Amino acid sequence: MRARSHPPRPARYSGFGLLRRGLTGSSWPPAWRRHEIRHRYDVVIIGGGVHGLATAYYLAAHYGVTNVAVLERGYLGGGGSGRNTAIIRSNYLTPDGVQFYDRSVRLYESLSADLNFNVMFSQRGHLTLAHSDSALRTMRWRAEVNKLQGVDSSVIGPAEIAALVPHLDVSDHPRFPILGGLWHPPGGIIRHDAVVWGYARAADAAGVHLHQGTEVTGIDVSDGRVRGVRTNRGHTAAPVVVSCTAGWATNVCDMAGVPLPITTFPLQAAVTEPVRPFLDTVVVSGTLHVYVSQSDRGELVFGASVDPYPSYSTRGSLEFTEGVAAHVLELMPALAPVRILRQWAGLCDMTPDFSPIMGRTPVEGFYVDVGWGTYGFKAGPAAGEAMAALLANGTTPDLIAPFYLDRFTDGRLVGERGAAAVGH
Repeated sequence: MRARSHPPRPARYSGFGLLRRGLTGSSWPPAWRRHEIRHRYDVVIIGGGVHGLATAYYLAAHYGVTNVAVLERGYLGGGGSGRNTAIIRSNYLTPDGVQFYDRSVRLYESLSADLNFNVMFSQRGHLTLAHSDSALRTMRWRAEVNKLQGVDSSVIGPAEIAALVPHLDVSDHPRFPILGGLWHPPGGIIRHDAVVWGYARAADAAGVHLHQGTEVTGIDVSDGRVRGVRTNRGHTAAPVVVSCTAGWATNVCDMAGVPLPITTFPLQAAVTEPVRPFLDTVVVSGTLHVYVSQSDRGELVFGASVDPYPSYSTRGSLEFTEGVAAHVLELMPALAPVRILRQWAGLCDMTPDFSPIMGRTPVEGFYVDVGWGTYGFKAGPAAGEAMAALLANGTTPDLIAPFYLDRFTDGRLVGERGAAAVGH
């Protein structure tokens, strides 16, 4: 694919324009347009979440490839990108994982300026607690791997933890006393809907077609290569098709005859009523399988590990609510009076080594960016940038080379379970 001129940036609304629309009640223009499906695209991307939209945007912005369609069965960001707790970090365990997520954090840091849209990235720090000697050894291991890759992480003791999060019980009274923690200052939280809207708006301005309410019903393959896709709105030809799906990755890839070593699990989360801001950092406990952060609106956002059984259900359960509440109260007893307002679940595609599958498949022209488990949202920018480079240049970037599909038969696993014990 030959690169063309860079696309225009999305329009910026001036202060006067905001005031005029507020006073006159005039309607706002749509953030992105609706199109009929073309008979042919250069690239078709299945999945309208952050990964699919980022891939489309970087194809247009970096390589001038604009004859691109993003197909989303529901609405943009309505899948995994809208059902997560939007935590951003790069303190992983393997060098390959650390390098990848560090690139994503750096892209998130400049994303508001790049997209001309405020994604509200708050780098308030990420704290992973250690409740045992073995957990503390793992934290030291991760910290050294992080430092070797230039990532800011260090192990801190109970006194420093108490200074960062005064509401944590760092005494020796709890059943699981806090012995230390992995402190990662670049980590934080972001507005997931703003990231989706920013990428969608910028991709649309570049000429990418965004098709909501468009379900893929089949992928045409003949003579070992992909030919196009069938949807509930008709057929379109394409020499390149990319699956950027979460939760349904195996179903989509089965349409192309590409089996994946993926099992899908629900991941639940919940939020409380708003309270006065008191929690500046993201707090994680792998031992208790829980994490908590506070949104800009004052809500406490709770999460845990994936459910213990495979399922495609996105309904919350009482078992999750009771478990996460009990574990949070072990860490912060003062939260007992706070009421939980709502809970939800998303779908996580888990691979055997807890790392994604990215790149080519045995079907020529069919690519995948799937298997992100519990940490796909934080990977969106780097994944989109790397996949766009692969599609445009035909060469796999070094950043994603370790995540190829055949590693499961070659025995070259990228084991990230030690840094992904909690679902975020």
